Amino acid sequence: MTTPVEPENGPTTDEERRAAGMRTRREVLGDAHVDRAVAGSTPFTAGFQDFITRTAWGDVWQRPGLARRDRSLLTLAITVALGHWDEFALHVRAAKNNGLTDEEIGEVLQHAAIYAGVPAANHAFKVAAPILEELRGRK
Repeated sequence: MTTPVEPENGPTTDEERRAAGMRTRREVLGDAHVDRAVAGSTPFTAGFQDFITRTAWGDVWQRPGLARRDRSLLTLAITVALGHWDEFALHVRAAKNNGLTDEEIGEVLQHAAIYAGVPAANHAFKVAAPILEELRGRK
């Protein structure tokens, strides 16, 4: 059994992970999305929002082994493979924030067609196209 590699000088307490996670979450997903998620939090969902912020964004996305850009590539492929279309759409925007080009996103979808299936990749192109068009219009 191997010992997990911890980020060097990374967040170690729940509060540090929460703060780092919120910063990263905002940088990757954008303030508008995070503000909506926080505003939509209820007593029922508050614990889950905190969990996502601390664990996904404050721990995994902080690890030094992969750049944010690489994590975006993986997240796009995984959400396509699992058919999680709302998360996929969110992470198309995040991928652009993390420096991926439209062409690179297209390559991820081509690659996913082979490993996750043509129907999944076909649907992913349909979901991604209007998002990328909208983001191009903002420049």
